[in-house]
Amino acid sequence: MKPTRGKTPKKPPRRLVNKDKDPVEVYCRIRPPDGDADTCIEVVNSTTIQLKAPENSHAYRNGLLKENQYTFKFVFPVNTSQKALFDRVSLPLIDDLLHGRNGLLFMYGITGSGKTHTMQGTPGDGGILPRALDVLFNSIGELQAKKYVFHPDLCNCMDVQTEADAMMERQKRELMAPLKTPSTPATPRSSRKNDLANMVRVPDTTSISNVDEDNNYAVFVSYIEIYNNYIYDLLEEAPVDPIMTPKSLPSKTLREDASHNMYVAGCTEVEVKSTDEAYAVFMKGQKRRRVAHTQLNTESSRSHSVFNIRLVQAPLDPLGEEVLQDKNQICISQLSLVDLAGSERTNRTKNSGDRLREAGNINASLMTLRTCIDMLRDNQKNGTSKIVPYRDSKVTHLFKNYFDGEGKVRMIVCVNPQSSDYDETIHVMRFSEATQEVQITRATDIKFDIGLTPGRRRAHQIYRKMVEEGLNEDDVPVPPPMITLGPPFPFFEINDPEDTSIQNLIGFLVEREKRRNTLNKELKRLMGSFRTQVLDLENEVQTLRQQNSQLQSQADSQSKEINRYQAKLKEKEAQNGMLHRTHQLYEEDRRGLQTELDAKLKAISREKQEKDKLRQALKGVANSEKEKWAKECDKRVRAKQLEMQNKIWVKDEKLRQLKEIVCAREAASNKARERKAALAHNRSKSPPPKRNPPPVKLRHRRSRSATDNVWIDHKPSSTIGIETVMQPSGVKKKKTITNVKAVKDVKAASNYMLTHQEEDSKGEIETKIFKGDIFETRGGGRSVQFTDVEKLRQELPGSTERKSVERKRRASDEENSGEWTDVETRCAVGIHGTPGATSPALTHIVPQKKFKV
Repeated sequence: MKPTRGKTPKKPPRRLVNKDKDPVEVYCRIRPPDGDADTCIEVVNSTTIQLKAPENSHAYRNGLLKENQYTFKFVFPVNTSQKALFDRVSLPLIDDLLHGRNGLLFMYGITGSGKTHTMQGTPGDGGILPRALDVLFNSIGELQAKKYVFHPDLCNCMDVQTEADAMMERQKRELMAPLKTPSTPATPRSSRKNDLANMVRVPDTTSISNVDEDNNYAVFVSYIEIYNNYIYDLLEEAPVDPIMTPKSLPSKTLREDASHNMYVAGCTEVEVKSTDEAYAVFMKGQKRRRVAHTQLNTESSRSHSVFNIRLVQAPLDPLGEEVLQDKNQICISQLSLVDLAGSERTNRTKNSGDRLREAGNINASLMTLRTCIDMLRDNQKNGTSKIVPYRDSKVTHLFKNYFDGEGKVRMIVCVNPQSSDYDETIHVMRFSEATQEVQITRATDIKFDIGLTPGRRRAHQIYRKMVEEGLNEDDVPVPPPMITLGPPFPFFEINDPEDTSIQNLIGFLVEREKRRNTLNKELKRLMGSFRTQVLDLENEVQTLRQQNSQLQSQADSQSKEINRYQAKLKEKEAQNGMLHRTHQLYEEDRRGLQTELDAKLKAISREKQEKDKLRQALKGVANSEKEKWAKECDKRVRAKQLEMQNKIWVKDEKLRQLKEIVCAREAASNKARERKAALAHNRSKSPPPKRNPPPVKLRHRRSRSATDNVWIDHKPSSTIGIETVMQPSGVKKKKTITNVKAVKDVKAASNYMLTHQEEDSKGEIETKIFKGDIFETRGGGRSVQFTDVEKLRQELPGSTERKSVERKRRASDEENSGEWTDVETRCAVGIHGTPGATSPALTHIVPQKKFKV
């Protein structure tokens, strides 16, 4: 039908009507738009849609502003379910498949229009493919033949074998399955969002009731793809070489069988017995199918895929037990589900490299399909016989027979209503318009009329049920097979020379002769089988007779041997009795000797145990004594070592203190001589000072050594008089003011300095600086060990009394050499903060440096 300009559609053009042909039925399904995107398609009614050119389309820019309307067999709106689509489009094709007719269903549309979704669906709402498998297996159910009863002959036909042979083949395949070479693993597709094989699927419960029960059925599936105009088998198991890199699958070729039907040579056909098994095979091939990411679709199909469902059926034998062993009585029907890759425009997809080459091949194959459709339409309209270029593309060449009248052809056009896809959608509408005008020859039903009465399967089931209920198989009457040559002769009368009754009679006789030949072949087969069984039985009887004669001769020879062995047995029994009595005597002697041996062994064991106990006791005593003396020796050695270490330490300490005192006195005497010389020099130049100098203010004095040690100065809190002393030996104490340092101040210092000034009876001032080191004690406090004393003395120049006083003081020092002050003790008390709370280390550390006052 040509597109109509304007809103008011014209009547569709008159199509050629042929009672023996049917047009290609084209359906339209509109995909739901994405969000709030602008649409260019409007549904007028259940068979018509209307397209309006949007402003961003090429047609609008070229001035083509009118609206176009297109008519289909049926239009499915955006809210159509998969079930409704399947029941209207695909369910009649399943019915034709069960009745021996072929079918072809195309999914056609641009990229992203929903073709794959229409084919597969979702787990909760399956598409055409899973629903077709559900209906097919729901219909044939228990009518399926055993596996491998039918098997392909590699020439697009099927062979048949008995159930016994099929069972042998099943066992052989099960044994050979673990020995098969590893197959090519399917390429993982991590980006795939919906892996339907791993999800729970909701099956379709629809079934077709008018199925011939006297036939056995088998379902075979195959899955191929046409990629870059090459055919690849998606179910082929290519062996994997662990050394070499995996190779790609080889391409397949198209061939023509004896009935001039096209098929893929060497294609893998898998026999399936359930929907789940068939769908698992489909998903296995789907994982190998070539898809890629483009600007218009994240998983765009880069090839045309074809999933073939072949239904094989054959009548049962006269008894209704097995399939009739006649290859000519096998009927094969096929349903092909084709998912065509979408056409693409390079300026929209921005493809390059392999994607660009794939898009070019896809567009070329679709263009060839359109050319073939146009050529078929022109031939049918104009009565011409132009050659249709089927061979220009693998897609058209493979399905050439369908367009020549070998089955029903239907097409679902998937449309995306978005305005951006208008230019591609308008070409799809034109192609669907041309496709509807092509006429396909109507296929006829297949009937198995071989002269056998219907109901054979049910009669056999009743017979088996009676046997299972407990009746003896010999007592159950076997219904004789009802064999006829067909309906009775028709009544006819010839009244006209041009009457066709003679031709009808000839056709009736030909069909009757065919049934007779079929029955004769079956009879000959049964007679041959029976003759073979009789010959086998005779061979078995002859074999049994020969075996019987052999066994008889063997029995005679064995009886003689038995008599000879019996005489020898009696002789051996007498010898055995004598040996038995001798054995009893020896056994009694052995028991007596064994008893004596056991008693001696027990005595030896007791003695050994007593010796072991005594040895253990002595060993324990020796070990305890050894440990005791070892401990005592260790204790004495440690005590002696400690005593010797203390003595050595005391001697070393005394030597060190003596050395320090000697060195200090020598240094003090040298300093005193230097001061005397200096004072004598000063007195010669200046008048003598006053007798009573002003009070001396104690100054905070800090001294740092070469190693930057921190010093703390212990001084009074205020200025004291010159007459103040710090408890000198043999001198009356006067008022003393001492500032005790805090523990936190002492912790921050590593050296200690104490300054002391006093005035003697002559009025001379002497300053003493006591220096020491600060150590941490075990009690957490600090202790001071004095190591040096500095003396500063101020004398009047030229004083004779000063020299006498010095001599008296030196004599006093020599007399009181054994008296010591308690300056160290008082300093320790000030540091700890509590009188008498000296640390254990102070008794050893503080007295290391003694000095005299």
